[in-house]
Amino acid sequence: MAIKKKTTTKRKAAPKNKAAPKKKATKSKSKKPAFGGYAISFAGCSETVEQVFGKKPIAPSEMTKKIWAFVKSNNLSNR
Repeated sequence: MAIKKKTTTKRKAAPKNKAAPKKKATKSKSKKPAFGGYAISFAGCSETVEQVFGKKPIAPSEMTKKIWAFVKSNNLSNR
């Protein structure tokens, strides 16, 4: 049995409309504040990572908890 080829018809491309109006350039804003309004500065801290996290391996969720406990106890955030 012979396999029949499908014939396809080419569609004409839709005519292009006039050029879209150009968007106006917006002025660049100045430096954005930290997300959520928090700014944390570790400048001047003498604690090591071992002192903050401990010597045993911990999960990332525990790291986050310990970092925030450290920030709050040492008043390192702007709030």
